[in-house]
Amino acid sequence: MALLEFLLGLTIGLGIWLWQYTQFQKRLQQVLRRLPSEVTEISLPSINLLQRAIIKQKEHNAELQAKIDLSEYLLEVAPIGYLEVDEENQLLCCNLQAQQLLNIQKWNPQQTRLLLELVRSYELDYLIELTRDQQQPQVKEWVFHPTFTNAVSLGEAQPRTLRAFGYSLPEGRVGVFIENRQPLVELAQSRDRTLSDLAHELKTPLTSIRLVAETLHDQLQPPLQRWAARILPEIDRLINLVQDWLELNQLEANSKLNRQNVELRSLISAVWETLEPIAQNKQMQWSYSGPEAVWLNADESRLYRLFLNLFDNSIKYSPPQGKVDVKLSMIAAEQVQIDIIDSGPGFPSTDLPRVFDRLYRGDPSRTRQETFTHPSCPVSTGCGLGLAIARQIVLAHGGTIKAMNHPQTGGAWLQVLLPEVLANPQN
Repeated sequence: MALLEFLLGLTIGLGIWLWQYTQFQKRLQQVLRRLPSEVTEISLPSINLLQRAIIKQKEHNAELQAKIDLSEYLLEVAPIGYLEVDEENQLLCCNLQAQQLLNIQKWNPQQTRLLLELVRSYELDYLIELTRDQQQPQVKEWVFHPTFTNAVSLGEAQPRTLRAFGYSLPEGRVGVFIENRQPLVELAQSRDRTLSDLAHELKTPLTSIRLVAETLHDQLQPPLQRWAARILPEIDRLINLVQDWLELNQLEANSKLNRQNVELRSLISAVWETLEPIAQNKQMQWSYSGPEAVWLNADESRLYRLFLNLFDNSIKYSPPQGKVDVKLSMIAAEQVQIDIIDSGPGFPSTDLPRVFDRLYRGDPSRTRQETFTHPSCPVSTGCGLGLAIARQIVLAHGGTIKAMNHPQTGGAWLQVLLPEVLANPQN
């Protein structure tokens, strides 16, 4: 009886062991089927294959960890700043360059804190939220004013121009690369100051040279007289360049305007009449469409120069017998849009982002054409500052200006948006 019980127990135990072994083999085969082919292509027992797979996985994990360590090292020593926040805008990581640029003090990577507690920057917060909402890379440039907790450091605080690039990451995280633009800004300011000083120094000598050239022109006889006649336009071009440069610097340094009630339609007509001798030399015409009277609270002399530069640009690059279309439209209760479309070749696509830069000269087809001048038209002769001055005038009025190519005519399309439209000019 005892032997029978022993055999029965042995049979049950062997059955349980056999069932467990079968289940283990099934699971092992399922695991092996998920392994890469280079691991299972060798004919080995299942346990050996599993051990081989574990070794391969450890090697792969080590390679991944090495790449992670290398990426973290590159971010730490990179010449630009980098920070990362989670979905609640808690700072997850921040390299040394970002800490210096944003003046992040006493940050502990082991302690999670809100970015707003460490950096007071509305522009940075806005960039992060916009990147997270749009799920697209975003770029923003602004002047950052560091904050300090002690009076000594406060006296040393200097604002700096920063440019940040936001990138959307999984799980609501956002990564931001930060570039210090202050050295470039200071370099540009130093360049502008140098050129402004040079322009001031050149103004008086150029005027004297022109007086001498005029005297020579009146006293010389042909054929020598024609050489003096060729000098005068070149001197005028240099004088215009100096005057334009000084005016642009004055606009940037002091944007104060002498505002008054200005009727836009009449002002545009007066500007075209000034340029009409040049337009007649090319047999050009212009057309106007829009309201008969639009009143603005603006600086009349500045707006006159604005449209003088824009029309001069359109006439200069339009072919003979061309046309300039001017369209005024009210897009809001206190905003007016002015579209100026010429019949020229338009702006090359590579030049569009830079047409308002100082001294920028784009494609030769728009910069080396013959210029028709007239003694009664004191406009720039193509020194590369006309559109830069126009942009600064528009910005001083709180407006915007864009350069495009018209989709139908292919000509240059300059679009100006100005605020301060007056419903009742008497007030």
